[in-house]
Amino acid sequence: MRKIVNRVMVLVAAFVLVSCSQESKNEKVIAANPEAAASLNIRYIDLDSISANYNLVKDYNEINVRTMSKLESAQRAKQQELQKRAAEIENKARNNGYISQSTYEADMQKFQQQQRAAEVYLGKMQEQAQQEALDQNMALQDSLNNFIADYVKTHNYDAILFKNAGAYFNPALDITKEVIDGLNARYKKVESKDKE
Repeated sequence: MRKIVNRVMVLVAAFVLVSCSQESKNEKVIAANPEAAASLNIRYIDLDSISANYNLVKDYNEINVRTMSKLESAQRAKQQELQKRAAEIENKARNNGYISQSTYEADMQKFQQQQRAAEVYLGKMQEQAQQEALDQNMALQDSLNNFIADYVKTHNYDAILFKNAGAYFNPALDITKEVIDGLNARYKKVESKDKE
């Protein structure tokens, strides 16, 4: 869920960048000519709909579900492995299986090394998942920025606002479906790195 929220935040940031660049141009025009404000060509988009219907986001979500599943499986496997080893040491100690304190300490040292190795292994997996999410967010942001920049040029809009930025927008100004269709038309399916 947090990743979906992060993607929505990326969508917001991407559209804000494009909108802001257009707004700074419009502010100069409005300052020079106040009547220009009345004739602004404004549209709005619904980011929730874009997040739910843009195929790139859908594919990234599928990849992230697989990545999280692998991470959770690895965590369970390492935890079971360590629990089994701890139980073996405990049983051996309880049944006087250690001939000396040094053999017990050697087993404990080996167990602690296994714990550290498991932590390092899982840490690397988490880092890889985080890096993959960052790469996805950058690709998503680039895709959105490029599309909106081209879209604004061909449609001559003065501003594209977010639906949640206002209390009311005339539904006739909603271009969300057009944007989704345009994004999906440009999109080439993402191939997962982990497909074997």
